[in-house]
Amino acid sequence: MNEVNERIKQLRSVLNLTQIEFSEKIYVSQSTFGDIELGGRKPNDRILKLISTEFNVSFDWLKNGIGEIFDEERPDIKLENLIRIYKKLDKTLQNYLLEQSELLLKLSEENVINKK
Repeated sequence: MNEVNERIKQLRSVLNLTQIEFSEKIYVSQSTFGDIELGGRKPNDRILKLISTEFNVSFDWLKNGIGEIFDEERPDIKLENLIRIYKKLDKTLQNYLLEQSELLLKLSEENVINKK
């Protein structure tokens, strides 16, 4: 994978984000981001730094393909997906999701205590 646009597309895939979601996080339009992914526009260092900072990605990997994709441990993709889903729900469903999560946590803690 030699081109920066291919690495950006790979990153977006790993993070399980749409072009719109990804572009919003780095403050560029979806059309600009689409051009970058297709290789029609080369991202400048400012955009690469935004991507690096927002997604905890190695700048050297992003720009030059050197090293590992993530600077530190890979971000918790499941947590990111849960947050994304939560934000799309209306307030009633957000509250329901929180209540159910608290119940699951309580059941999990009780199960751990009972196993001891």
